[in-house]
Formats: sequence, C-alpha cells, structure tokens
Amino acid sequence: MISYLVRKFFYGSAVMLGIVVVVFFLFNVLPVDPARMTQGQRADVQSLQAVRKEFGLDKPLPVQFAYYINDLSAIGIHLNTPAERLKYHYIPLFSISQQKVVALKWPYLRRSYQTSKDVVSMLLAVVPNTLILATTAMIFAIVIGVFLGILSAVHKDTWIDRSALAFSTLGISAPSFFAGIIIAWIFGFVLSKYTGLNMSGSLYSYDPFKGEVITWKNLVLPMITLGFRPLAIIVQLTRNAMLDVLGQDYIRTAKAKGLSNYTIIYRHALKNALNPVITAIATWFASLLAGSFFVEYVFGYNGLGKTTVNALEMSDFPVVMGSILFIAFIFVVINILVDVVYVWIDPRVKLQ
Repeated sequence: MISYLVRKFFYGSAVMLGIVVVVFFLFNVLPVDPARMTQGQRADVQSLQAVRKEFGLDKPLPVQFAYYINDLSAIGIHLNTPAERLKYHYIPLFSISQQKVVALKWPYLRRSYQTSKDVVSMLLAVVPNTLILATTAMIFAIVIGVFLGILSAVHKDTWIDRSALAFSTLGISAPSFFAGIIIAWIFGFVLSKYTGLNMSGSLYSYDPFKGEVITWKNLVLPMITLGFRPLAIIVQLTRNAMLDVLGQDYIRTAKAKGLSNYTIIYRHALKNALNPVITAIATWFASLLAGSFFVEYVFGYNGLGKTTVNALEMSDFPVVMGSILFIAFIFVVINILVDVVYVWIDPRVKLQ
C-alpha cells in the first residue's frame, strides 16, 4: 500500500506539472495585455511599465515560467528579507547565499491583477460555497440515482424500468447550462409563488438587521441542476451493474436458500455492483467542481465557478490559473482515493 501511494504521488505530481506548463503558456501567449486591462486604454507608458514590473510581466517568458514554478513549489528559493517572508509565509531550511534561502512553504498562486488580493485568499473565500454545492448535488444524485437504478433492475422491462431509462437519457443529453436556464425559469419564475425559490442568488445574503445570513433555498435549484447529469449516469450504471450481479450463481443460491429480496438486493447484490458506481461518483464529484462554472454563473451563485468566469472576463489570469490548478489537484487526489476505496469495497481488487 505504501509503495503504491508513493508511486501514485509521483504520477500525480507529473500530471500536475504537465497541467502547470499548459496553463501557464496558454494564458501567457494570449494577445492580451493584463497591464492595459488593469490601467485602462488611456494609461500612459510609465504606468503600464510599472504594472508589468510589479507583476513580473517585463521579463522573458522562460524567466517568468521559472519564477512561476518557484512560486508553486512546496520548496523554493526566496530572498531572505522580511518582505519576502511576509509574502510567501515560508519556513527557511538552509541558506544558499547571504540574500537567498531554500524555504518550505505553501504553493503561492500570486495576486490578482485587478484587486491585488492574494489569489489563495480569494479562492478560499468562495471554495467552501462550491464544495457545499457540489457535495449536496452529489448526495442528491447518489440517493436518487442508486434508488432508481435498483428499482429499474428489479423491475426490468416494466414501465418503471422504461421510465427510469427515459429519465436518465434525458439527463445525460441535457447540458448543465441549458438545464439550468430551464429549471431556473420554471421553478424560479413561473412557479415561484408555489416553490418560494429565486431565479438567482447565492448561499449567503445580506440582511440589514442580521447581517450576513445563510439562504438555503438559493442552494436548491443549482444543486438539482448540477446533480441532474451525474444522477442520470448513476441510474444507468447501477441498473446495468445490478442486472449483471443478479444473474450470478451465488444470487440464485441465495434465492434458493429462501433469503428475502431485501437481503439479496441490499446485502449481497448491491455491494458487489458498487465498483462502477463508485468510479462514476468519484469522477463526477471532481467534474462537478468544473461544471459548477456554468451553473453558478446561470444562478448568480457566488462560488469558484462564478469567480473564475468573472476573472476570465477581466483577463485576471492569476485567478483563472489558480482555479484551474485547484480543480486539477482535486482530480488527482480523488483518483488516488478511488483506487484505495476499491480495495476497501472489494478485497479481490489488487493495487498495482
């Protein structure tokens, strides 16, 4: 297990390095001048040069990339000054000169071009909202999806089975942004008198008397929209896996012993049918963080997606790059955890 995790760590690090390279050069070869976007079209040459120097945009691209890697690395080379320590919050390991030290630190995602705020602090302010949205959407998809999948498998070739398959086909076919618009219009506008839901709104709202309060109802429509597609996939995966397991010899033996349908389905068949479902759940949970970009924007939900889209519109590339790297990191971590969970669910699976 230890050697497997170490090997996966190096594989994951290689993947993250590749993503860093692609993301950095993708956003730095675009014909957009962040200094011009920050200062406006009428800014003088001196102001533009000062901004480019402040953010390191005046250096050659390979040098900028080297500095970016140094900022992202957990171990980097930094100036041994109070200002540098305050900027990176590093712990010195050893000195390599009078001015520079090798230091241990958290990855530094730099500062926003537009607000000069630290990107990490900006993301930490909105990531909890997105995690709440993604988690509730995934719970919604798992509970409804697994239930419908089991129901469809047990009642194969009946109207229940056909209805569940039609529902899942619709869910797979409908893009999140399109489903979001339809759901917002129907339940947040046409039926708002009955549902009490809004077309848009964030998890936190401001009350003039209570200050910032949690508005749970604003979570309902984005949650349903975001969970609709993974729900549809879970229905089909659960149905197919259950049908395969229910045809196995040990299930027929269990039936011959007189075990109840509940015991056969939930204690024997479901556990052995969970592997493909777990893969879908893990993959989709990470995908929901990326899919939240559209859903949050449609519903005006203040989270990672809305913040990233707003930053992209303003060419605030450090925020966009930080968001992409955060989501990529979540993908890598979840893929490793899925393999470990496989062994816990089914000991027949061996780590390789």
